[in-house]
Amino acid sequence: MQTIDFLRIIHPAIAVIFVFPLIGIVVNFAWQTRQRRLQNLAGTKSKIPPVVGKEHKEFGDWLTSAVVGLSLIGLAYPIAKNIIQNQLWNQDIFSVVFILLMFVVTITSLILLYRSKQRLWRGVFATLTGAGLVILGCQDGVFRRTNEWYWSHYYIGISASLLMIFSVAIVQDIYQDKSHRWRLVHIILNCVALLLFIGQGMTGTRDLLEIPLNWQETYIYQCDFANKTCPKLNE
Repeated sequence: MQTIDFLRIIHPAIAVIFVFPLIGIVVNFAWQTRQRRLQNLAGTKSKIPPVVGKEHKEFGDWLTSAVVGLSLIGLAYPIAKNIIQNQLWNQDIFSVVFILLMFVVTITSLILLYRSKQRLWRGVFATLTGAGLVILGCQDGVFRRTNEWYWSHYYIGISASLLMIFSVAIVQDIYQDKSHRWRLVHIILNCVALLLFIGQGMTGTRDLLEIPLNWQETYIYQCDFANKTCPKLNE
């Protein structure tokens, strides 16, 4: 493997080493938190410690940061590759500067989202973070598999990231809402996000099988992917 191939696997490696274990931890704490709440409502003394709710939120914040960061890393590789291969700084320096600014704005907005307490500002920074991901995902070089959007690693990943960002934005509303409607919304959306993460594991594995090593690209991209045939080598 060449250096460019190692750079390509940073995204899936982080997903396997950090993100998916975090998903398991967050789901476990979420289940314990709900069980404790239901036991308390039933009037029975729960053996689950009260700290699980706090830990669920803390690990949930870590998960959101990891998912958004992983999305940015996944987008950064193909965007940077496209810029370097086409020497875009010589053709359209504005686009290069804009892309760099979008990465900075997205990261900064996520940080400010965690620090915001008022609903207005939480909405503003959540929107900016999500918009940054979507705009970066629309750049040249990003493989989106739009013809199969329902089975696309890109679209599923962006959708999961947006759901995680929204979950962070409504945390304060969950604590303040006595009707528990926001809590129900939180549960439903994160169950959907969990299904999307499962889809990410499957589509990510598929994409790793389809992406050739750098030195193999010249031959592999001559193949007819529609008919699943490749040119025969002259022996």
